[in-house]
Amino acid sequence: MPVAKKKVDAPEIPLHMATPTEDPHTDHGCMGGRCMPHHGMMHGKSHCGHFARKLILTFFGILLVYTIVYVGVKIQNEIKAYEYIGVADKAERMITIEAEASVDVAPNIATVQMGLTTQAPTVAEAQTKNTEIMNKFIAQVKELEIAPEDIQTSNYDVYPKYDWTQAQGQELVGYEVSQNVGIKIRNLDVSKQVVALAGEAGITNVGNLEYTIDEKDAYLAQAREEALQKVSEKAGVLSRALGIRMKEVIGYTEYEVGMGDEYYYGKGMMADAGAGVPDLQSGTNTVSLHVSVAFELK
Repeated sequence: MPVAKKKVDAPEIPLHMATPTEDPHTDHGCMGGRCMPHHGMMHGKSHCGHFARKLILTFFGILLVYTIVYVGVKIQNEIKAYEYIGVADKAERMITIEAEASVDVAPNIATVQMGLTTQAPTVAEAQTKNTEIMNKFIAQVKELEIAPEDIQTSNYDVYPKYDWTQAQGQELVGYEVSQNVGIKIRNLDVSKQVVALAGEAGITNVGNLEYTIDEKDAYLAQAREEALQKVSEKAGVLSRALGIRMKEVIGYTEYEVGMGDEYYYGKGMMADAGAGVPDLQSGTNTVSLHVSVAFELK
């Protein structure tokens, strides 16, 4: 007897069950029908990003170090280049010729130091005595047509004065006041009269009388011209004697030789009051200039 076949429906597979092609141990974290990646994959990507950042920072660090070294070397090279500006890479063929010239000039100005040292038991007494004599002397100097701006106090000192005896040893006996003025005399005929006032006024200190030239630029220019003429003559002689040819001037220096003649009227050389006017001689001053000229050779 034939058996009737019964229709059996296929079983329903739950959505959360793995299909034959999927790994049953893989959890996709499906939500609302959309599968999300596993937490392990997100951790891997985070690790890769961290490594990339470290790589970039390392690259920029190396670049920064390289830049610092490059800039430092460049600055050092610039400094070296600055130190050697104007210095030839190789020794130049050159010759230096020197000469000196002098001009004798009559001085037109005199300067002198004059002053007074006084002693008294007290500072006030020593100052009073010193001031009276010096003020009288300066007034007399001005009467000789010496301008106030040509009279300048050079020093004013007060010192205690001691004495020493076998019985008492060192003992204060008073005070000493010293005052000196510098005087510029533009009329040399008056210089003798100014010095003569020392005896009349009771001045005790006279020194450093000097006859000089007030403005000597013109005389230096004259000496320079003569010195350069000598250099030119020497250059011609050397060119013929040595068989050389000079191309151009590459260096020049000059300096004044000496400071002129000086005449001194020292302490202790004054005559007593009323001894008359001293016969002072101004003589002449010599203005000298030394020049040095460097020539490049062809």
